[in-house]
Amino acid sequence: MTREGLGIRSTARVLQISTTTLLKRILLIAKNIKQPIIPMGKEYEVDELCTYVGDKNRRTWLVCALERQSRNIVNFNVGTRTNQTLRKLTENLHLSRAKKIFTDKLPSYRTLIEKKVHKIVRYGTNHLERFHLTLSID
Repeated sequence: MTREGLGIRSTARVLQISTTTLLKRILLIAKNIKQPIIPMGKEYEVDELCTYVGDKNRRTWLVCALERQSRNIVNFNVGTRTNQTLRKLTENLHLSRAKKIFTDKLPSYRTLIEKKVHKIVRYGTNHLERFHLTLSID
């Protein structure tokens, strides 16, 4: 349903379940998904999205990596807003010998991504930001 442009609320309406139930199911499914094989030597966008399950005080972070040429999500991690959550994703990108990794100005990225491949430029994460807006529930 996401591929068709439906957000969280629209998907919940179509499935006739609450948004809370849908988010719980997404998190449960996400924990069981095996990480895809990341293409070697490509350019990636990395960004994080904050959401919650049930209570707005129970925040959950979704960190995604998008391969710029194909615009496919190649890696993700769900967890708290910590370097550990980001590290799991960035380590895999380094193993893929990334040419460039585009991020926003979150300071944690500077310590987790090698300086020679890390790029912080205006509009560097546009495609991934658009994807996150499609997923947004607000």
